[in-house]
Amino acid sequence: MLFLYLMIVKSPSILKKVFPDLTWEITTKAKEIYLTFDDGPHPDITPQVLKILGKYDAKATFFCVGENVMKYPDTFKAIINSDHGVGNHSYSHLNGWKVSNNEYFENIEKASEIIDSNFFRPPYGRIVPSQIKILKKKYSIIMWSVLTYDFDKKISKKQCLKNSITSTKPGSIVVFHDSLKSADNILYALPLFLKHFNERGFIFKSLPTS
Repeated sequence: MLFLYLMIVKSPSILKKVFPDLTWEITTKAKEIYLTFDDGPHPDITPQVLKILGKYDAKATFFCVGENVMKYPDTFKAIINSDHGVGNHSYSHLNGWKVSNNEYFENIEKASEIIDSNFFRPPYGRIVPSQIKILKKKYSIIMWSVLTYDFDKKISKKQCLKNSITSTKPGSIVVFHDSLKSADNILYALPLFLKHFNERGFIFKSLPTS
């Protein structure tokens, strides 16, 4: 089983070697960062995130939960209309360790009916090799190189910002969450993160589709 829910900001190199079929980062020497947002869309938090991104002409990829897309279709459309990428985060945020493969695949396919993307990110980062074997035939399975822990109530705003900055380098895939649980941390850390790297000549891109 793939275990990624550790208090580790930067994904260990060993995981990248053990699971080479998963995308952990983008290979580049250019000053490019790949921002990703999980668990939305949320009708209050996501628009605020979009506004912050727009200030820095930053593009990102939003890994959306299908049932949230159904609840908040206008917010989902706003992501797309702002020229950001989207990805499948399952329909009901299933933990791949706790359900059968058939249930997991059916849930992902249900989300794919409303989220047009060949990107998939497993909720909680939890996925097993048998699931990878099947899903990689249709999806690019996107993990991350930097996890900000914005969702963790035990992490302060300043620690969240430090997490996001200190481990990020060219080609990093960075995870934030456009969710209510993460609101305090992300709305503090995201603009300062963007400002920090913008001043150093970085650009922020959505994940490449080819």
